[in-house]
Amino acid sequence: MKNPTKTLFALFALLLSTPAVAAPAPASAKPAAESTVLDLPLTDIDGKPTTLRALGGKAVLVVNVASRCGFTPQYKGLEALWQKYKGQGLVVAGFPANDFGAQEPGTEAEIKTFCSTKYAVSFPMFAKVKVKGAEKVELYKRLTEAAGGGEIGWNFTKMLVSADGAKVQRFDSPIDPMSAELTGAVEAALGK
Repeated sequence: MKNPTKTLFALFALLLSTPAVAAPAPASAKPAAESTVLDLPLTDIDGKPTTLRALGGKAVLVVNVASRCGFTPQYKGLEALWQKYKGQGLVVAGFPANDFGAQEPGTEAEIKTFCSTKYAVSFPMFAKVKVKGAEKVELYKRLTEAAGGGEIGWNFTKMLVSADGAKVQRFDSPIDPMSAELTGAVEAALGK
């Protein structure tokens, strides 16, 4: 009989030199869908986790807002836009930011009270975020990259996101929410 130790070492050497074969993926396995800005984790103004997709819109108008800005009266136009198009699938989403002239110094509770009492805001509002610079949140990193134009320049910059999250259009601060330019883009995004 051959030397059993030699045979065992030979078998072991053969196993080590044989390349590993990965098990095939189950037939039912599907590649994970690529996430979009709609799927990024966010926090609403009441501190609850959510996403833009959870809002159920066909299109989302993301706006960096501030309570002490010359453009703050645009809250009225944003609410009018929300009321006009929410039944057709538009979601207006307000993101308070204190990045420009410290014009949003309040807490989320103070911001919520201000928006509801001064402008009767009923569209979804979110926790304060950074929209520019090194601490910019992922949502704004992706929005500014997709829309082009570099960093957000001021409060009330509007970003219209398509229902699939793939297309982002940018409207700078002076563009009134109820302007023909913005309402036309909203209607196009809603398939009107």
